[in-house]
Amino acid sequence: MIQDLTRGNLERVRNPSLRAYAERYLEIYEAFEEAVQQAGLPLEPPGRNGEAQDLRAELRARGASFRNADHSIHLGPLSPACEACRMGVGTATFFASLKCHRRCFYCFNPNQEGYDFFQEHRRDLGAELAELAEGGFQVSHVALTGGEPLLHPEEAVTFFRTAKQLFPGVHTRLYTSGDHLGEALVRQLAEAGLDEVRVSVRVDDGPAGRRHTYSRLALAREHIPAVMVETPVLPGTLGAMTEMLLELDRIGIFGVNLLEFCFPFHNAEAFRERGYQVKNPPYEVPYDYWYAGGLPVAGSEVDALRLVKFALDQGLSLGVHYCSLENKHSGQIFRQNSTASLPATACFSARDFFIRSAKVFGRDALRSRRRFDALGYRGYAVDPARDFLEFHPAWIPQLRGVADEVALCTYVAEERPEGPVLRELKISVTTPGTFDPETDI
Repeated sequence: MIQDLTRGNLERVRNPSLRAYAERYLEIYEAFEEAVQQAGLPLEPPGRNGEAQDLRAELRARGASFRNADHSIHLGPLSPACEACRMGVGTATFFASLKCHRRCFYCFNPNQEGYDFFQEHRRDLGAELAELAEGGFQVSHVALTGGEPLLHPEEAVTFFRTAKQLFPGVHTRLYTSGDHLGEALVRQLAEAGLDEVRVSVRVDDGPAGRRHTYSRLALAREHIPAVMVETPVLPGTLGAMTEMLLELDRIGIFGVNLLEFCFPFHNAEAFRERGYQVKNPPYEVPYDYWYAGGLPVAGSEVDALRLVKFALDQGLSLGVHYCSLENKHSGQIFRQNSTASLPATACFSARDFFIRSAKVFGRDALRSRRRFDALGYRGYAVDPARDFLEFHPAWIPQLRGVADEVALCTYVAEERPEGPVLRELKISVTTPGTFDPETDI
């Protein structure tokens, strides 16, 4: 069992050296929270995740599949591209331009590097695919996104045809609003080898707009092997979203990805007008994540879990997948940490891909060292300046009766000019009697 440290429980930490060490990380996190609020949207009050926890427990008990440290929850079939996304290995995503005819208030494309440039300029998709192939990269999944990629239909068709030629057996997918999916283009995309299309249903389009998108989905289903919907779950739209699930099941599409709704660091006024707040805490582990989506909006996760429960209650046959913002981050963390050279005191977590070590402080450090020496374990390290002993987390249970409080430390591997480093991001607390290496690392 692991307990995150907060201002509310820090004083319960009895070891003064551990408490002082953790204090620094609380100050760092408070500075992070302040920076979040300076982006223009307030944080929700803390301690409001009780319903989400209850829904997760119910879904688990009823047989829903939990993946990726419980950041991904699904019923029924799941796209192989979603499976591959967990580690981000063998996957590549491209765009021709970032131009789009839609003006979604929550779009995060303005966060993309070169956004203004790629409004008017296009990338050479064929050259980029060829460069990937010539570099000897093993690619199993390729995607085309935008902007709206079907503003450039000829490039889209050629992209998928080329991808299939250069990477035999590759799984291809397309992200689109669906507005440009006419009969002729759908046939061309299918003939070019498109395996999966993900259409965005905008719940704020209203009934007429959604009906238009449903007609595009029905057309695509006649020709494309896997037709999916990928849409953010806007808080307060549960009624329209449940109607959407029923209609998608009637059409017979492969599945729906319910995305945690995010604030993209801009257009804050539109979010404030709708009463949105940032989820608190925004991330389980605070870090500078690459994914440009932004910060999770409070209430989105609860509504997404309610929708998964609704699909279960209704016995829907399509796949229903809740993809949280944390799930989007896992590929980055895997790529950074999975090949890092680790000291004997640290380990790579196969659960969430972070790196972890354990630390005991003050008098506990001295007593723990004696225990380890008696057991013949010498893989620890002593830091007299900061008054701790660091060791591999698998040895935490061996400290029963020796140390009451153990810090579980979370790291990420970074490449810096001076060389590779392990950056410590978070301190949690556990005890030798409650820690389970199988589930807590």
